[in-house]
Amino acid sequence: MTTQDDARLQTPAEQIVYANILTVGVWGSLAMMVVFYCLYVFGVIQPHVSFELLTANWGQGVQTYLHNTNTPSGWGWLYLLNKGDFLNYVGFGILALLTNLCFIVLLIGFIKKKDWIYAAISLTEIVVLTLAASGIFGSGGH
Repeated sequence: MTTQDDARLQTPAEQIVYANILTVGVWGSLAMMVVFYCLYVFGVIQPHVSFELLTANWGQGVQTYLHNTNTPSGWGWLYLLNKGDFLNYVGFGILALLTNLCFIVLLIGFIKKKDWIYAAISLTEIVVLTLAASGIFGSGGH
């Protein structure tokens, strides 16, 4: 192999950072979910919806369940992070944010390289994912 071939086979730095963020983020959020779930199941942190109320409303439709349990929809869960059954959402939230965080890393790398096409694609991904999660258009974030 020539030096030119070696240079083409080398993984770009921003892709390595992307992969590292994804690896640490996924394993960290999964560990967080396991810990928070154990705190919830073993009653260390009081739930918003008791096990009895949960099972009593198990077969109900979503709107009935939300009404009977006084549970907010959409982004309302953020106000209940002090409750055991909602604390688990933190891990899910981190998982959801990882893609945008990784695209921000890629965006910075592409801007430094002056690779404007890929920078524009990365920025578009960030905007689309953020708008989808926000719920502005009636989807995703509710």
